Amino acid sequence: MVKTILIVDDSESIREVVHFTLENAGYNVLVGIDGKDALKYFDGKTQIDLLITDLYMPNMDGIELIKSVRANEEYKRIPILFLTTESQREKKLEAKDAGATGWIIKPFVPAKLLSALNKVLR
Repeated sequence: MVKTILIVDDSESIREVVHFTLENAGYNVLVGIDGKDALKYFDGKTQIDLLITDLYMPNMDGIELIKSVRANEEYKRIPILFLTTESQREKKLEAKDAGATGWIIKPFVPAKLLSALNKVLR
């Protein structure tokens, strides 16, 4: 069964590169432009196997998105990866406390992104 990954980033170029990388690797890809936009996919009907989110976004940032996802019983256990330029230890701890599974620093290498996905996808 093909896994579905939701990408959430306010940068169109990042969304396109990640989308292309994941689609070429055989994943089904959904896209959100910020945390608020991404919440439409967490409706209980949409199968999401992994969430990849940026940290800094308008309307709802990645930390708030993770908290919202973790509060939803249907999606409570999905892996969540941060894809961001932020590398401060405090932000990593804040993300982990909110429920993030892992962290990938931009700019990313497609092979490293796919390797991280293979580690967290069941």
